[in-house]
Order: sequence, then structure tokens, then C-alpha cells
Amino acid sequence: MKRVLVTGGAGFLGSHLCEHLLDQGHEVICVDNYFTGRRTNIGHLFENSNFEVIRHDITFPLYLEIDEIYNLACPASPVHYQFDPVQTVKTSVHGAINILGLAKRTRAKVFQASTSEVYGDPTVHPQPETYAGNVNPIGPRACYDEGKRCAETLFFSYHRQYAVKIKVARIFNTYGPRMHPNDGRVVSNFIVQALRNEPITIYGDGGQTRSFCYVDDLIDGFIKLMDSPDTVTGPINLGNPEEFTIGELAALVVSMTHSQSPIIYHPLPQDDPQQRRPDITRATTLLDWRPTIRLQDGLERTIAYFRTILDA
Repeated sequence: MKRVLVTGGAGFLGSHLCEHLLDQGHEVICVDNYFTGRRTNIGHLFENSNFEVIRHDITFPLYLEIDEIYNLACPASPVHYQFDPVQTVKTSVHGAINILGLAKRTRAKVFQASTSEVYGDPTVHPQPETYAGNVNPIGPRACYDEGKRCAETLFFSYHRQYAVKIKVARIFNTYGPRMHPNDGRVVSNFIVQALRNEPITIYGDGGQTRSFCYVDDLIDGFIKLMDSPDTVTGPINLGNPEEFTIGELAALVVSMTHSQSPIIYHPLPQDDPQQRRPDITRATTLLDWRPTIRLQDGLERTIAYFRTILDA
């Protein structure tokens, strides 16, 4: 049994990770300030004697004794991270400093949930980890993009200077049950709008592409990266390399929900990437990891979840 800290543990990804770690028999401490995380995501875990919850903001130091840390704390959708961009930067940067300091003191292995947003609006496709990115440092998305880039810098600096054991994953678009219905992400947006028979809103012409990874596949990648040899630090792309246009996703969701929703178009937001697809060569080679759940199968489970919460 390991004593594992999960920051952002009440969020979409964090709650699935906590559940998986408990199923493996570990003791899990979930830390969340509930800015985007929700108690309902982890309510079914409260009766587990190996599960503990602390309400805390990681921009302030945290003092615990742990073996491993998964740092997932940060709003990850544009709606949420642009609501308070200064706090978003603080969560990525001050939060990383505090979590790395905790790892340094306890000699814990520490995992950073980074993002494909570090590549910005890429000029290289698909995106390998060696690509330095095309990011606007003063745009409306920079609070998240540059915050995560700085966090990666801090992780590798602590690794080189203090020999902290680090793991850095760059997460591509992920979806599944427990997504926030109002987070503004394309999968949740389309499903909620379709189930309500509201207009499906596409930003741009719908030709921009994304790659969608189901949450169970992603969490499996997290665990495999954390359990890999210490020499495997990352960054490692985790995502599904199967690419779809936004227009194709909208049509698929309308079909699967039997919705009457029309599709309407709005201008593309500033710095919104035109294409996004991971090169997962490192993940397959170093971790023997690849996603296995098809988009249609994952959407079926996600639609069923949203039907439940919208009917409640």
C-alpha cells in the first residue's frame, strides 16, 4: 500500500484517478478547493476507510507525509481558466512550487498533469514531445498555456537541481462521465445541447480537428507513467491519435442522441488551435500504452451519464 496524494482529486480526471488508486489498494488523500471539482464526483468514495479529503488551495503550502503525488489541480477548460486568469497562473506556478517542495521534503515521486495546450496552435502535425510549440504568451489562453509550460520548467528544474523524481504527462482532449456540464469543452457542450434539443454551437467552420481520449484509457496511462522506471521522466503525450473534425463530432453526437438540434456557427475564439493530434510513440514505446476505447463507445457511456444528471 502506498500513501498517495491527488491534488484536484474531486475534479473530472482526479475523481477517476482516486477511484482507480483505491481499487489498487492504496491509501488516497484527495485535495481540492472545489473551484471546478465537485463533492458529488467523489461522494461514492467517502465510506472507503483508505480515502481522505482535504479542502485546500495548493497555491498555499501543504504539509503531509506521502509516497506519491499526482498534481492535477488547475481549471482545465477555457470557461473556467479564463474566469480568473491570475489565479489560474498562480495555481500552475505557485502550486507547482508548493507540490515540488513537498515532494523534495518527503522524497515522494511526483506526477504533473500537463497539457497539449503547451503546443499552442501547432505548426507541426501530429505533435511530438520534441516540438517546442507555437504559443501566444499574452493572449486570453496564455494564463493556462504558459502556466502549464512554466510548471513543466519547474518540474525539470527540481529534477535536475534536487533529484526530485518526476513524471510529466501532456494530456490531450479527454472526455467521459463526471465532466462538468457547463465547462465549455466541446464534448460536454455538444452532448448537453443535443440532449436538450438546443442548437449545437460550433466555433469556426467545424473543420478544425481534435483527438478524443476516453477517461479510462487516460487514467491507465497515468498509472503506467507513474509506475515506470525513474529514468522515464517525460514529457510524454497521452491521448488518442485518432483525429476527428469538430463537424464530424457534432454530427456523431446528434445521431447518437437522436436529437433535433440544429447546428449553428460562431466565430473562432482567439488562439484556438486549428488541429490537435498526439504523436504517442513515446507512450507506446516506453509505457506499452495505447488507447483502446473507440470514440463511439466512449460517447455512448458519456451520453448515458449526462442523461442521468440532466434528468435529476
